[in-house]
Amino acid sequence: MRSRLLVFVFVLATCVGCDHAAKQVAIEWLVAGRALALLGGFVQLELVANPGAFLSLGAGLPEPVRQLLLMGVVPLLLVALGVFVWRSPAATRLQAVALGLVAGGGLANWIDRVMDDGAVTDFVSVGFGPLRTGIFNLADVAIVLGVLLLLRRGRGATEASSGSARTR
Repeated sequence: MRSRLLVFVFVLATCVGCDHAAKQVAIEWLVAGRALALLGGFVQLELVANPGAFLSLGAGLPEPVRQLLLMGVVPLLLVALGVFVWRSPAATRLQAVALGLVAGGGLANWIDRVMDDGAVTDFVSVGFGPLRTGIFNLADVAIVLGVLLLLRRGRGATEASSGSARTR
């Protein structure tokens, strides 16, 4: 149990550190409103302040609602993830890594929001021509990767249990 918690905290801290280092570089090197195309335009770096959640979801909500959700509820969810990893005897190391990615990304964006008047620094998009993702940051990547690991883990467990049921 203790090793899972250490893995969770290590992944969380690494996410926060890497995200904030990348945001600092983006702030120092990029000019707001000017896109820098890399890899033939597949990757674009463009500095924006995002008042919403992932890919600007919720940016149009009334300010009190957005503040409540992004500044109040998010820390509670992050604490709940940590408690789950700490208290759950069934949590695996892979789940600790996945939840550490989700919590680390969430905490990194929450810290950014606290320090930047409710906005998060986003600076990366990918795509071809007019078909592009929204602008995101490394914390968003960590959250998505963590969720994908959790879903993959859940799908693998479901396949294993249905496969064992067929062999009975």
